[in-house]
Amino acid sequence: MRETPEELTALQALLDASLAGSTSHLRSIIAPDRTLTAEQLTTILTGMRTLALSTVTVKGEPRISGVDGHFLHGRWYFGTARTAAKARHLTARPAASVAHMRGEELGVFTHGTAETLNPAGGEPDAEWPELLAYFKDLYGEEAFDWDNDVVFFRLRPHWMTVYAPDFAKLTAD
Repeated sequence: MRETPEELTALQALLDASLAGSTSHLRSIIAPDRTLTAEQLTTILTGMRTLALSTVTVKGEPRISGVDGHFLHGRWYFGTARTAAKARHLTARPAASVAHMRGEELGVFTHGTAETLNPAGGEPDAEWPELLAYFKDLYGEEAFDWDNDVVFFRLRPHWMTVYAPDFAKLTAD
């Protein structure tokens, strides 16, 4: 867990507002006893988590693919090859959605705006040095040409909800 108290407060506000503004159908599934608090969520989402990432083509067609996701500071971070179609999609049309699911025990669904952390030939995001150190520690210093081969994104969420019917089961695994 890398979240500050302020980040946890902001994440909890986002979770509460997202669920409150959802349809009655979704609220019938993600009831108060079948969701997590921000603090519980950040204890569960440590390390690399596989995400289903949804982007949009220039023709407005949806595309979904998998990425390594990292939940840090109350947000999702993920990378891909600079030459990947999803990198082009996110650069041109940054609206994106991600889902992380673990069977029927956990579902984290997020909609937001993808922000490039290390643009090719551009000024890196202020968070990039900290995140680069984290990624190099996780994947290895020599895993990639970090400047030229990979691009990383932060998904700035405007909506996020969590389905988790049994927190004790999640922490026991």
